[in-house]
Amino acid sequence: MIEWRLLPEDVARIRFAFSPLQELVYSLVALRAPGEHSLHLPWVRATRPLVADLDLAEVFAIAPVHGFIADFLTRAPSVPQPDITAELDTILSTDPAQVVADIADVPNVPVGVAARIGADPDAALVRIVDTLRAYWDVALVAHWPRILRLLEADVMWRSQRLATGGLHALFQDLHETVRLDGDRLSAADPFDYSGDLSGTGLTLVPHAMGWPRVRKMVAPYQPEIAYPVRGVATLWETTPPPPPDALAALLGRTRAMILLDLAEPASTTTLARRMQVTAGAVSQHLSVLHACGLVSRTRVAGSVLYRRTARGDTLTS
Repeated sequence: MIEWRLLPEDVARIRFAFSPLQELVYSLVALRAPGEHSLHLPWVRATRPLVADLDLAEVFAIAPVHGFIADFLTRAPSVPQPDITAELDTILSTDPAQVVADIADVPNVPVGVAARIGADPDAALVRIVDTLRAYWDVALVAHWPRILRLLEADVMWRSQRLATGGLHALFQDLHETVRLDGDRLSAADPFDYSGDLSGTGLTLVPHAMGWPRVRKMVAPYQPEIAYPVRGVATLWETTPPPPPDALAALLGRTRAMILLDLAEPASTTTLARRMQVTAGAVSQHLSVLHACGLVSRTRVAGSVLYRRTARGDTLTS
């Protein structure tokens, strides 16, 4: 069990962040254990042939299917929305002694891999980053916009929970293994840890590729909870269900499909991909739906997200 005591200044420093690097690292696990990450089977089937020529043995060893992943691979982002290049550069800046210490916590690392990394941690970091960059380019870069939209929608939802219900509402449905009791925040974990956050705050990182697991980070790194994003079951959907005939007759088929799809927030780009129409066409339909009061729009992390209003909910019910 991991338990943190939240000081008043910690509450003010709870923040959300996205991490393409964590999505990358967690996907290395899903790639090898699709039975435990069944929602990602469409991605696994499409990706395995693409990465067949990459030598992933070393990164597989320090990011095992079960047990601790080397902490320097999954530290909390220092900014809300870093790009993959910035996060890979952060790996390169890891203290060599910390690299060796983190590897020692990873279960069943082959002796040869551990010895090679321990003999020259700086060279190992360069080698690991080069491998991760090549893997990102073929396995995840094309899917990152889709993943990012899901993460943005989650943060908007949880920000609204925090604004309307306070800290307890935020953690109430973060994950069933996470609980806030007074000033004590606990998370089920095979690692035992108890301590104050001591004013450092807590970073909450929604993730898609690590579903269904929750991962935590404690000192010496920034305290962090990485949790499964809401709506992850929709990540690999390609088309929405057809609209009811009456709604399609009233609004037109595409507008009806968009309205039905907006039970959860989505961007123009995401909707265009789902509907298999151009972003320009979706934008025009959204303008009409917005003018009629059927959808609302909110800017989150540089993107505009649309969602059904109460009037839209009534029309689709």
